[in-house]
Formats: sequence, structure tokens, C-alpha cells
Amino acid sequence: MPERTSARNECPPSNQTADQPSPASQRSAALQQRASRRTFIQSGGIMLAGGSVLGTNLSVARGAHAYGDDTLKIGLIGCGSRGTNAVIQAMNTDGATRLVAMADVFESNVQSAYRAINSKHGKSGSTGKRVAVEGARFVGLDGWKHVLQSDADIVFLTTPPGFRPLHFEKAIEAGKHVFMEKPVATDAPGVRRVLATNEIAKQKGLAVAVGLQRHHEARYRECIERLHAGAIGEPVFARAYWNGAGSRLRSKPKNVSELEYQLRQWQHFNWIGGDQIAEQHIHNLDVINWLLGEHPVSAQGQGGRDSRSDQKLGETFDHHMVEFTYAKDVRLLSQCRHIRGCWNSVSEHVHGTQGSCDISAAVIRDPSGKVIWQSSQKPSKDRGCQQAQHDLFASLRKGEIPNEGDYGATSTMTAIMGRMASYSGKIVRWNEALQSDQMLADVDAMQSLNDIAPVQPLPDGNYEVAIPGQTKVI
Repeated sequence: MPERTSARNECPPSNQTADQPSPASQRSAALQQRASRRTFIQSGGIMLAGGSVLGTNLSVARGAHAYGDDTLKIGLIGCGSRGTNAVIQAMNTDGATRLVAMADVFESNVQSAYRAINSKHGKSGSTGKRVAVEGARFVGLDGWKHVLQSDADIVFLTTPPGFRPLHFEKAIEAGKHVFMEKPVATDAPGVRRVLATNEIAKQKGLAVAVGLQRHHEARYRECIERLHAGAIGEPVFARAYWNGAGSRLRSKPKNVSELEYQLRQWQHFNWIGGDQIAEQHIHNLDVINWLLGEHPVSAQGQGGRDSRSDQKLGETFDHHMVEFTYAKDVRLLSQCRHIRGCWNSVSEHVHGTQGSCDISAAVIRDPSGKVIWQSSQKPSKDRGCQQAQHDLFASLRKGEIPNEGDYGATSTMTAIMGRMASYSGKIVRWNEALQSDQMLADVDAMQSLNDIAPVQPLPDGNYEVAIPGQTKVI
């Protein structure tokens, strides 16, 4: 699949070697819990929560011991920068790992990912070659199918998100554990597909991890735990921001099909990227869902393209301003923006009856503004991405089956509902948004780069853009 890029790299390359999994690696009061080994055994291996433990890791054990070692074999689907870095980080973890297959729509991505991963982990270990993809580097829209036919124990789904529901469904059908990047879909039918597949994953005892890595970052976990314990009283309202410069759309070369052009410029097309509110701002929305222990019940907002006067710059907005309403009338004021020369912030904040908290900075203040607590944990250089892989692989090696699929899908749907609100200018309610039949693309049917693209330019070369007050989203 095409390369993933963004204005801010949430998970930059990591030079870390393996360290110990955090002692609270999957702990979050309302959405995430973790069982002790004793509780896990006594409960028969069934424990449900936002990040749940489900059964024993039979498929990993079978695959590893077939070769007389405990090597966990990795397949990579989507060889852009995010997929490349995720695999490098996975191979930094304790225990033997081996990359056995990789695929992308574009050969250049496969080759660059191979070079980067091989330069970090190409040396043979005690259990043999660590990057063993000779004859297993696949190119094309169907390359992912060959990765699922490999002997990989776990597959990394790091293509642009429009393909995620399809790839996730087929990976679980193939009996693979999954790490998938956020968002997990770009429309409501895709979210429902992911939720249904995640239930099958639970039944099969297959691990599902999602790239919402703040759940694994020590400062965030420590801060959220204090808020859950009542450090600022009852939450009244929250604020969340992903404001930055964004990325520019490159003009379409003459010898490139429309579908290939959109695959390469995926951030600017909703069927494959979901717009910035889903592709980036989901991180901040996810933190507020985590804090409140629930998803919003409605959203209203507005947005537009103030700095993109040329509509040839795809179909996405350059700003979204959304007010989300949660139960008990708690409000979230949400901003995301791709406009240069403006105030920038990527952060989350909550205000309560007894104080306030800058969650991203892990600072709590009393009503007068005085700091009453600040985390001693240093910010993670890779923003929790390496720790997320440590936690995932450590869980698998202990026979635990983490599952983050439900909260990954819920946070994705939160972002999609926000997009629906800003595109339409209407109040959008959770149930009607989740049940929407508006499918942005039938990616299952795509076979060739010469297929008709889901979005077609108008006769003047521009793309149709949503108009609040006119665009229908339900």
C-alpha cells in the first residue's frame, strides 16, 4: 500500500533496544484493564475490557515451537514510513523475531522498507536470519494476500486506513494476530466491519493491537489514573487540539492513473485517508474517550478550506471545529487544522469541579491555577510507539491475548462522526452515524491501478468538496 506520512510523525524511528514491558502496560480504569497471571488462569482466560485479555496464545506457541524456538514471525502489509518503523520497533523487543513477508502497492516502498529494516535487524541471531523475505516481497493491490498466506504469526496492517477493514477481516480469517494502525476505517460501514471482525478475533483467541499508543505511554497512563481517582473532581468539559501546518498535495503526473494518484496522495482523499480529523486528530479524541470511559453521544461543528483556494488540492478540509457532547452533558471542544503560520498545538486538556489538567504535559492544577502534581516521567521520544510494541510482544510471549480493537473502532467512529458534523453543519448523533450506509469506496473490488478511482475529478480538474449546510452525510 502507499506510504503513510503526516505533518508530525507520531512514531519516529526508534534506536531503542528491548527494555522491560511497563508494569501497567495495558491499564486504564474505564476502558482498559489487565489481569494478573493468577487472575487470568483462574478466570479461564476470558477477561473483557477496552484493552482486554482473551485466552491463551495457542497459534503463536504452535508456530514458534514448530522450529524448536520461540521466534515470533512478522508479516508487513503497507511498507511506508509508519509500517517500516513499527516493524523495526517490534524487532527491538525482547525475544526472537523474524520478518518473513512484506507487501505494498508500490515497489519503491517495498524496497525502501526492506533496506531500512535490514539495516537495523539484518544480522542473523541465535535462531537464524532475522530479515528473511527472499521471494516474499510482494508488489501490487493483491500483494497483501500473499503475506496472509505466509507463516507469519502476526501481521502489521499499516496501509492507508481505507483498506484497513478488508485487511483486518482477512487477517483474522487467516488466523493471524494483528497490529493495525489507526484509524481503523474511514466510514461507518468500515467501522461496523471492524467491530464484527474483532468479535471473531476474540472467539479465535487472536491478539489485536491498535496504533493509539498513548495508552502505552507512561506519562499518559499515570495522568489518566490520577484523573480517574478524582484529582480534579468531576470532569466538566475538555479541549483537544491537533493544529499544525499539514502536508501539500502534489500535482498529478500525466502518465499516472487517477487511482494511482489518489493512492499516492491518500491524505487528501476521504475514501482512503478519512480527512485529518480521522487520520491525526483521532489520537486526541481517543484520549478524551479514554478519560471519560465512553464515546460521545452527539457532535456539531463546522469546517472548511480557507487556505486551499484551489480545489485541486483533493477533497479534504484544512480545518475542523467540533463540539462533542458526552453523557451527563460533558462537552469536548475539538480543533484540528492544517494551515501554515498559525498557532500550533497537539494536546488534550480537561477541566473539572476541583481543578484542571493538561493531559499531554501530565500537569494537574487546582482552581487557582497552582500546579499540584506533575509527572516525573520524561516524555517518550517516540511518543509511546516503542513501548506499545514491547507490551504487545511481551503479552504474546506470556500467553496473553491483548485486544484493543473495540476502543480503536470507537475512537475511529468518534472522529468520523466529527467529520460528518463539520461537513454537514448539522447535529449528528452517535447511533445514526454508526448505522450510516454511506460507504466511501468498495476497496474489496479493486484489482488494478487502472481501475476507476472512487472519487473522480470534475471537468475542470477540481474535486467536489463538502459544503456545510448543503452536504448530506446520513
